[in-house]
Amino acid sequence: MKIKFIYILLLLTLVKYSSSFAQDSTKISSSRSGWFSFGGRSTLSAFSHDGTGLGTGGQFRIQLSNRVNTDWFGDYISINISDKVRSEYYHIGWSVLFYPFEKLQFPKVIQPYIVAGHCFDYNVKTIMNYPSISKDRWGSAVQAGLGTHFNLSDRFDVSITCQYMIHLTKEIDAEIDGKNIALVDGHDPSLEGHLLTTVSLNYKLFRIWKK
Repeated sequence: MKIKFIYILLLLTLVKYSSSFAQDSTKISSSRSGWFSFGGRSTLSAFSHDGTGLGTGGQFRIQLSNRVNTDWFGDYISINISDKVRSEYYHIGWSVLFYPFEKLQFPKVIQPYIVAGHCFDYNVKTIMNYPSISKDRWGSAVQAGLGTHFNLSDRFDVSITCQYMIHLTKEIDAEIDGKNIALVDGHDPSLEGHLLTTVSLNYKLFRIWKK
């Protein structure tokens, strides 16, 4: 009788301990804050006065909470204007990702977000037949748009983001008249910019902090 009582007591203790451990594990796994991710990206630039071009770059993420993430990125985009002038853009910046549907029952693999941010922008235009003739400028830009993660595993995702970027500084214009080409300071900053569509591959490397 005493042995049965001891067995029952041990069983209840194990059940209680297992329940507490499961609750703690759930709390840890349900919190996504503190994760550091690293990845590569490719960006298509369209609807700009320069034309359409393709670029490449990299990024890392630091997730602040279940609903807020951050991207820190660098991009290089090259565009050929009428096959006579090469326009190269270098973007170094950051974005904030907000997950508005974090509490809704979406499929686990899909995670939509709103994104907005700022970047430093360097542009150089070069006459392709005369590489020694070029003009450059430094500036900054803001961007905003929508995107979604496709979470293929707990640590790996493919993300697609579509943003409109507005430059806050003067552009460099390429004036092409037959064989005559001139690079000049362009118009003042306006709402004109370019549409950026980015596909990135990202992997969660480690956790900086735990909630």
